[in-house]
Amino acid sequence: MELTISLEDVCRIVLRAREYDAQVPAVDPDDSSSMADDRAVGVLEDSSNTVEEELRSMMEDLNEDEQAELYTLMLVGAGDYDAAEWEDALAVVNEEVSDIPEALMRTPMLASLLETGLAAFGLNCDRVGTVG
Repeated sequence: MELTISLEDVCRIVLRAREYDAQVPAVDPDDSSSMADDRAVGVLEDSSNTVEEELRSMMEDLNEDEQAELYTLMLVGAGDYDAAEWEDALAVVNEEVSDIPEALMRTPMLASLLETGLAAFGLNCDRVGTVG
């Protein structure tokens, strides 16, 4: 199996997906009915989600073949297919998954699944992006 998507791209997505998976929605347990009552604490919470936007953008910037490979790596990592079934899994993804970035964004533990998928092929992100 030779990937069209670069290992560097997969690893950048893994990094952002790990950050995205770790996010917890902002909750103000003392939320009250008015800004005066809650001392405007809510304005201090950051409701923007730049990590989500970056992750989605990174996946949308991939071409269709790269998106399909990324999704297939996730399926291998999830145990739905093994490494020997790569071509079959890729064919299923190309036939059945229409919006790959959206499907990946809804996948819990995406970073871990992608890393496990890479490991099934003897690949990892350990030295990607390092100098030396």
